[in-house]
Amino acid sequence: MLKLFVYYKNHSLFFLIISVVFLPIVLPARILPEIPKDQLAVVDDVWKSFEKFVDAQKGSQVDGICELKKYFQRFGYLPNDPAKNLTDLYDEELESAVFAYQKNLGLSATGKLDPDTMNEIMAPRCGITDVRKTHMNFSSFSSTNNKTLHATVHYAYFDEQPRWTRPSPMTLTYAFSPDHMINYLSMQDIRAAFQRSFSRWSAVIPVNFTESEDYYGSDIKIGFYNGDHGDGEAFDGVLGVLAHAFSPENGRFHLDGAETWAVDFEKVKSKSAVDLESVATHEIGHILGLAHSTVKEAVMYPSLHPRTKKVDLKIDDVAGIQALYGSNPNFKYSSLYESDISSSWSLLVERRRAFGWTVLILVFLFCFCL
Repeated sequence: MLKLFVYYKNHSLFFLIISVVFLPIVLPARILPEIPKDQLAVVDDVWKSFEKFVDAQKGSQVDGICELKKYFQRFGYLPNDPAKNLTDLYDEELESAVFAYQKNLGLSATGKLDPDTMNEIMAPRCGITDVRKTHMNFSSFSSTNNKTLHATVHYAYFDEQPRWTRPSPMTLTYAFSPDHMINYLSMQDIRAAFQRSFSRWSAVIPVNFTESEDYYGSDIKIGFYNGDHGDGEAFDGVLGVLAHAFSPENGRFHLDGAETWAVDFEKVKSKSAVDLESVATHEIGHILGLAHSTVKEAVMYPSLHPRTKKVDLKIDDVAGIQALYGSNPNFKYSSLYESDISSSWSLLVERRRAFGWTVLILVFLFCFCL
């Protein structure tokens, strides 16, 4: 026992030095995250079974992978041919679909169903297909202090880039269905959430939104529906597809009535709760003509995890919508950059704090070994 202690005493400093030397190399290494258990726990009825496909790749024969092919058909990555018999073979066509999906969602394009990819596939999402015409370019914007700001944008549009055409200044009306609403949130809370969502878009483009009592005469018609509700885009139950909205100038805006919608997560404890304002802000982007973005931080990114709030427009969202409608004269890009920089700085501070604790522990061990 004494010999073991002496060995540890003589060699602990060596091990500590080795750890310190190699720590900077180890810390930045990227480890593929496992699918969060709490997220898997709530995806019970729709895409829970996809969990078993993690790490599958071309040539794999996996029971039930034909259901994943149906998923890719639904969101535009595989041709929707009813006559075609879908098999459980991870074939070349499925690999191409996975590649396209990964590129569209800003993931590492491997063609394999790695944990990152499966995490996105299993996440609740918008029902609009992803495969649209994407605009990716390096754009410049003017700030309030006359400095030029730069950003790479990845926004996308529907086919033929439809937009609302109204006399300037443009005003669009919206109304809530008299027959298809939810009863566990007050109309006051629902109206307030939608008003905030519409205001975010009107703050960046010269378009105003006004609530109307005339549902059938309104430009935008909002309602909560269950299952097959007659528009060819049936909802699938809890989580899965959260909502869908049609391109201009259709105006239909449908939310899945089976979801647990929330305006305040402090009051709603369900693991499956979905933030109404976040989904509303996203779907209004579709109503105005934007398709899905490949930028994960953007409001127009297709997926939204339960109990997540994502309401602030990013540069990608703003650049896309302003290319269709022009800019609100009162809007300044500098405010967006300040917000993005603030978020990035907070993340950096958090990482530095974690690193600081690591260094502190190592210093303590060093002193102990001496």
